[in-house]
Amino acid sequence: MGGDPFGRAIRDFYHDDQSEPLLQFDGEESEEHPIEQFYFEPFTSQGDEGWIETHLQGPLLDVGAGAGRDALYFQDRFETVALEVSQHLVTLMNEREVADARHGDMFALPEQFDANRFESALVRGTQLSLAKSMRGIEEFLVDLAEVTTPTATAVVDSYDPTDERVSDLLGYRDDSTPGLAFRLTTFEYEGDVSETLLFRLFSPERLRDAAAETAWSVDELRRSSESAYYMAVLQKE
Repeated sequence: MGGDPFGRAIRDFYHDDQSEPLLQFDGEESEEHPIEQFYFEPFTSQGDEGWIETHLQGPLLDVGAGAGRDALYFQDRFETVALEVSQHLVTLMNEREVADARHGDMFALPEQFDANRFESALVRGTQLSLAKSMRGIEEFLVDLAEVTTPTATAVVDSYDPTDERVSDLLGYRDDSTPGLAFRLTTFEYEGDVSETLLFRLFSPERLRDAAAETAWSVDELRRSSESAYYMAVLQKE
């Protein structure tokens, strides 16, 4: 399971074996990735997370499930499948007793799940931005539509390039196309460096444009008061 400093650092943190910070960097700039805050603080039914919960029902697909933080909460309420590309994190989810943790690719959903399998999906942690392009986002939404029911909902998130605070993000890259930007980031742990991740940041209007080419529409938005981050509820049309 080598070559995955991100997943390995999070698993080491859980076992109290983390020897160095997990660094997130872009060129000469770097910052420590907040593992405890992002992956181990319990999901609550208050605030933003309470809002998320009102839009989800089972069976639920948790895409990019990380250490299983959200899956552990929702599996006590309805069937939850946690999908994660990092084998280190799948192993960790099993250790934490996530009921159904699967190693897989979020950009190949129809190859992994039956049609109409899920009633909702949670794509949290700006995972959708890893589609790298607007065409890639459309293709993911088409695939997600295939493995969800005709009445399904999905909660996705991104950073809004039209918000002036977006430039505070480490690795931010401007784009001349309105409503779009990029973000480049790399992780390092114990001298092991990940591949550089390319995120395609998109505004709510750009998300609406992408969804319009699929079975989904943007039903509701929730914006952060502290940053350019936002969440969107998608509903099957």
